[in-house]
Amino acid sequence: MPGPIQSIERAAAVLRLLASGARRMGVAELARALELPKPTVHGILRTLQLVGFVEQSPDTGKYQLGAALFHIGSSYLDGNELRTRALNWSDSLASRSMESVRIGTLHENQVLVVHHVFRPDNSRQVLEVGALLPSHASALGKVLLADDPVGLGLADDEPLKAYTAATITGLDRLSDALEQVRQRGWASDVEELVEGEVSLAAPIRDRRAVTVGAVGISGPVERLCDEKKQPRAELVSYVREAARSISRELGAIPW
Repeated sequence: MPGPIQSIERAAAVLRLLASGARRMGVAELARALELPKPTVHGILRTLQLVGFVEQSPDTGKYQLGAALFHIGSSYLDGNELRTRALNWSDSLASRSMESVRIGTLHENQVLVVHHVFRPDNSRQVLEVGALLPSHASALGKVLLADDPVGLGLADDEPLKAYTAATITGLDRLSDALEQVRQRGWASDVEELVEGEVSLAAPIRDRRAVTVGAVGISGPVERLCDEKKQPRAELVSYVREAARSISRELGAIPW
């Protein structure tokens, strides 16, 4: 039986280090940590970069995990499994918030709605399963983009489409908004996709702490926001609790 292939073992070590260490690392840092010659590490990084598993910052020259790796990492958990694991918690979220609930995943830089729970009242509603939402103008999308390493790169520096006067169309503003999402652990869109409508969302993570989806609620601004048009704290709390519960179902360590 043939033994392990050394070059693949080393490439895996580089990826593990980038995943567990600083957000970006240089060739010298990686070489020291792995006790490998710098030319060897540089060659591994160049190969991983060619296949999209790592990306290099044009400003610092340092490397980080790439989009292709993230997409492969989350592909094992398809929309059907995510929906199955989330059924009870999404129903509970709808009951607590008294708003409609959607669960989404990234699909070609848009949000694919894989599950939708109607608002628990007698109003007429339309099932949105299978709908595609713009990632930059929805709370679900911001949550997913915040943990996606290509994020803004997919926009090719073109202005993002405006859906309302409140839609973020500049890449710099969106980058700042995604950093805020990463820091606070949830996202909102206040009339950015539909005038008069607000949505709140939080990330669903698996046992490897990879964001594999997002869960959120949506409804009119009068119900989801306070008088200053800020998302109501109790609703944010409900959404985050649901996201944590679904994540635990997927094996995530409680946080």
